[in-house]
Amino acid sequence: SVKINTLHCTCKLTIFFLQICVHHIRPCSSVRFIKSKYISIFDKSAFKFSHQHTSFRTSAISNGQIVQFKLSDIGEGITEVTVKEWYVKEGDSVSQFDSICEVQSDKASVTITSRYDGIIRKLYYNLDEIAYVGKPLVDIETDALKDVASEEDVVETPAVSHEEHTHQEIKGHKTLATPAVRRLAMENNIKLSEVVGTGKDNRILKEDILNYLAKQTGAILPPSPKPEIIPPLPKSETVPAAAKDRGTKIPIPISKPIVFAGKDKTEAVTGFHKAMVKTMTAALKIPHFGYCDEIDLTQLVQLREELKPLAQVRGVKLSFMPFFIKAASLGLLHYPILNASVDENCQNITYKASHNIGVAMDTEQGLTVPNVKNVQVCSVFEIASELNRLLTLGSAGQLGTNDLTGGTFTLSNIGTIGGTYAKPVILPPEVAIGALGKIQVLPRFNGNGEVFKAQIMNVSWSADHRIIDGATMARFSNLWKSYLENPASMLLDLK
Repeated sequence: SVKINTLHCTCKLTIFFLQICVHHIRPCSSVRFIKSKYISIFDKSAFKFSHQHTSFRTSAISNGQIVQFKLSDIGEGITEVTVKEWYVKEGDSVSQFDSICEVQSDKASVTITSRYDGIIRKLYYNLDEIAYVGKPLVDIETDALKDVASEEDVVETPAVSHEEHTHQEIKGHKTLATPAVRRLAMENNIKLSEVVGTGKDNRILKEDILNYLAKQTGAILPPSPKPEIIPPLPKSETVPAAAKDRGTKIPIPISKPIVFAGKDKTEAVTGFHKAMVKTMTAALKIPHFGYCDEIDLTQLVQLREELKPLAQVRGVKLSFMPFFIKAASLGLLHYPILNASVDENCQNITYKASHNIGVAMDTEQGLTVPNVKNVQVCSVFEIASELNRLLTLGSAGQLGTNDLTGGTFTLSNIGTIGGTYAKPVILPPEVAIGALGKIQVLPRFNGNGEVFKAQIMNVSWSADHRIIDGATMARFSNLWKSYLENPASMLLDLK
């Protein structure tokens, strides 16, 4: 009787351990201590119980708890992009439409947003690595399996500038913060829902994150240390006093060989540099010819000074470029061949109805050429406003595909950096481009032979000699020049 009761208790205890082990879905080794002669009493029920729970676990995995978030087609024939910034890390919770990362193609930057509510389990790429269309970007653990699309796993939205608001759903309300602020919060493990925003519409600013850190830790993030500049010793201290007293020659120090431990670095051509390689390689097939002239901008300089305060009242910075662009558009109305394109075999010419005039920009990402759309129907003020927008996005690396495609004619304002003349390279499939030099104050003669101070700018044109002859380019340049030297004459052709 004692032996049977002991055996019965042992069985109950063993089954209890099995229930605990199976419930937590991890192996349990306690059954290994049961003697073999007692196994036959509980072996079937224990095995059946364990098998049921094992089947449940397998079913959960097969239902797709982990979703591979794939990079879908961005368009424009793009097959690969460079990962420029992650807005999440492994273990982070995300909601639908939260930003996952920012990628950059050879045409534009794009922000990738989530379609699911869940937890980030794996990031497939590091920063500056190449991600391929159709390949997994991240793994997301989600319970919303019924709403998961079978093929398209990603939604792309045009990247916005850092001045614009970025929305994130947190616990039923929207939190406004820029990507830079969210990244700062992510690096310091701060939930944006716990931070009180002091910006417009309760937007969370960088200062709000730093103040939150100060309250939590008692200190803010220290500024980056600046190297201490040690002033050179006065000349009187560089000469030994003993040498002055004796009048002897100062010994020449023995020069030591310079040791340089730097190494060469090789990196892949990506982003806008890769696009420039393709474009310039295609441009080599075009027979260029050049034409140069100088423009007296004295009257235009005076007109701009008068109009700058009016533009500032409207919140727009007025440079010379809107006048150059509008004058070019008026000239293209008379010489539409310069606003055309040719096919690859140069068998057909397409005359473009819209004047989408590109402006070459020097950015941190490299050379970019966004364009102002439909200049032929825009005022000088509207052109200036659009240029302000493109410059802001370009400096932030946030130009969209629509801003960078569809150009029909290009102006490069190389003079803002320096130089007078240039040899610009045509951007296929366009057929002409102009490079503008810096404005210089130079002496010139007026009609009476008197010397006066003139504001002179040089212009360099390049055209496709297969369909444009020198006379056409010269006549266009003369008309463009007349508009700028006498800005009031543009009023006669404005529509």
